[in-house]
Amino acid sequence: MIRKCPNCGKKNRIPAKHLADQGRCGSCKGTLPPIAEPVDVDTATFDEIVNSATVPLLIDFWAKWCGPCKMAAPVVKQVATEMAGRAIVLKVDTDASPELGQRFNVLGMGIPNFVVMNHGRVIHQKAGLVDHRQMVSWLMRART
Repeated sequence: MIRKCPNCGKKNRIPAKHLADQGRCGSCKGTLPPIAEPVDVDTATFDEIVNSATVPLLIDFWAKWCGPCKMAAPVVKQVATEMAGRAIVLKVDTDASPELGQRFNVLGMGIPNFVVMNHGRVIHQKAGLVDHRQMVSWLMRART
C-alpha cells in the first residue's frame, strides 16, 4: 500500500502487515504514523490486509447510492482516527467489489454492513446504522 508522508509528501510503500504500526519515511526519515483513516479496498487489497493484519479490522460494506451508508461514513472515519494503531478500518464498495459482498452475505443482509475481523476470522457482523461507541466496543472486544 502507498502512503504519503505527512512531513515531506513523498510516497512510501507500506506492507499491509505494518499499516497499524508507526514507521519512518524513506525520504525525510520523518515519522509515518499508523493509518488513521478508512482504507478503500478492492478484493486483492482486502485479502492482503485481512491475511496479514496484526490488529482487528472493521470493514464497512457500502455503496454510493445508499443514503444510510453516507450517514455512516463520518462515524466510520472517526473510528479509524480514534483507533489508529489499535485497529484498521476498511471500506468495501459493494458495487465495485460484489464478490466481497457475496463472501460476507452482505447483499442478503443489507448495507451499510459492518464486519469485525481478527486474525482472519469474523468476530461480529451487523447490518444497519450503528453509532461510534458500538463500533469502538466491537473493536476493543476483538482485541482480546
